Amino acid sequence: MLAAAALHALDHHVERLAEDHANAARFADALAGLPGLAVEPARTNMVFAVPAAGLGARIVERLRDRGVLCTGDARLRFVLHLDVSREDAEEAARLVRETVKEATG
Repeated sequence: MLAAAALHALDHHVERLAEDHANAARFADALAGLPGLAVEPARTNMVFAVPAAGLGARIVERLRDRGVLCTGDARLRFVLHLDVSREDAEEAARLVRETVKEATG
């Protein structure tokens, strides 16, 4: 499924890929240094982060309730794509920071 999405992007939205990667980099940078969440540098349009032990499921659930979708438990995955604007990415980062702070409270 992931390969199909990548092929579609290459066939129809190649000029947009750079913007998605830039949004992912800004998203990762906005989360860097946040206590309770170790964020890996963004290399594509995906951002991976390792939450403090035992907090992953709670963070995923709270983010879903706030409209931010991610997957994982021990390692969270956020995907920035064609339907995610720079403003959306900034708002998502704000919500992730807020949610992680509450979870580690």
